[in-house]
Amino acid sequence: MASVSVWGWALCTVSLLNFAFVFISGADFVRFISFRAIYHNITGDTILCQDSIPWSVALQDSSVLRSLGVDVALLALFTTQHSLLAWSPVKQALQSVLGALNRTAYCFTTALALQILMRYWQPVTGAPCLWSVRHAPWSIWFPLLCFTLHFLCWTIICSILMIFDYPELLGIKQVYYKCLSLGDPLSDKPPRAQRLLSHLRHPVCLELGVILWLLPCLSLDRLLLAGTLSTYLALAHSLDKQDLAYLCAQFNSKMQLFGEPPRGSADATDQDTSNHKEK
Repeated sequence: MASVSVWGWALCTVSLLNFAFVFISGADFVRFISFRAIYHNITGDTILCQDSIPWSVALQDSSVLRSLGVDVALLALFTTQHSLLAWSPVKQALQSVLGALNRTAYCFTTALALQILMRYWQPVTGAPCLWSVRHAPWSIWFPLLCFTLHFLCWTIICSILMIFDYPELLGIKQVYYKCLSLGDPLSDKPPRAQRLLSHLRHPVCLELGVILWLLPCLSLDRLLLAGTLSTYLALAHSLDKQDLAYLCAQFNSKMQLFGEPPRGSADATDQDTSNHKEK
């Protein structure tokens, strides 16, 4: 019995450490993909592009091609990890080996791949920008608008992740259920919810697309990053009409729930109305 308890505590410790690493990586990803580009545009401390250099010259520059090659390799590393570990044969093999830690391992390797991508990403500063807002007053107001919309999109993304069972998404719930011998938490969800999650595990396509593309300055390396991740998001899910109908039904039920008054206040209102009628 003691060995089981120790094993359970070990699983919980690994799961919580993974949660901390994923949380830190997520914060770094927000800084890398969103606020860093906007901050550089507002301050002007970092030159992101060279508009005076023609494209024909920039695309023959060895430093530009070297940076693009490194960035392509980093994106290939991330997409390969994210797809290979989600492939059914590999997923089943890891499930048989890792058990309840399968989802934890997937999230850990994803965060690790993101950290490698962010740490070794090579900005392309020797090529022109595809667009750049530099004329007043838009050089001030447009970055502030981008910052506001990015902040709103990240807030929506965090809210959606919470609604879609964040502990289960990170593998914490699987470990908790394993320690209590409750089975797989995904099996407790309705069949239509399981079907939706099998088609779209991360329902943040629109918000992430806005974050990737809405910038005051779009450099060549950012075009590569936004184009690759947008294409990967578009190809990674397979939603259909049944999933859309389920999402609409869930949204309508939640709106009706929020629109109803609290039960205590409703009962008090009915009682006041009846007392008023008696008087």
